[in-house]
Amino acid sequence: MLSSTGPAVVGWGPAAGGPTEAGRRPIRVLLVDDQELVRAGFTLVLDSQPDMAVVGEARDGAQVLELLRTTPADIVLMDLRTPRMDGIEATRRIVAGSDGAGAGGPKVIILTAFDLDEYAFAAIKAGAAGFLLKDAGPAQIMAAIRSVHSGDAVVAPSTTKRLLDWFAVHLPDAGRLSNAALEALTRREGEVLRLVARGLSNSEIAVRLTVSEATVKTHVGRILMKLHLRDRVQAVVFAYEMGLVTSGWFGRPG
Repeated sequence: MLSSTGPAVVGWGPAAGGPTEAGRRPIRVLLVDDQELVRAGFTLVLDSQPDMAVVGEARDGAQVLELLRTTPADIVLMDLRTPRMDGIEATRRIVAGSDGAGAGGPKVIILTAFDLDEYAFAAIKAGAAGFLLKDAGPAQIMAAIRSVHSGDAVVAPSTTKRLLDWFAVHLPDAGRLSNAALEALTRREGEVLRLVARGLSNSEIAVRLTVSEATVKTHVGRILMKLHLRDRVQAVVFAYEMGLVTSGWFGRPG
């Protein structure tokens, strides 16, 4: 484990990223939290999963940047408030590639005990692919890790609703924004974008549109490429900026 000034702890052996029984490499997770007991709890839960392995631990953002220079990882589970360098700044540097991993570096999921909108907004701006509360259950956290690893983005439901309400009030009117980007989308891609903005998963969209989940995933990929967006969170923000949906639509069947 870590002392207050000691180096980051790196995992070793099969649990640290060796092949699974099915021959596929597990999702390599780095834990960042200044509380040793919290890290131990996460390690116990995640290492119990056949498709996950905790490959290292750090007590703050500065240590995880050092660790990433020598330890490949797929996901960084990042505490928001840590000594020396907080999770937002560390996320910004990881996404920018200053950890040495470059564009193919790990994706970051922010964990925090504080359900505050300014933290969530800062995390999204920094490039985090996920924002969850620490009181989320193990199943929700493991599902978020798998979703982010597969290319999706995850935001705590309570936070999502308030963020969308904020965007609806504060973002500029759609009439003042260019529609050139939207014109690049097909009619079906526009439908998929609206459903993504309303918080539906790929499987839910597939049911709604009576198509396969693989088809929806293809549409989402094309939407992100055409609109030059990083992930689904940015797609939601874009849809609200353009007035495609309003906060009152969030979560409604339609």
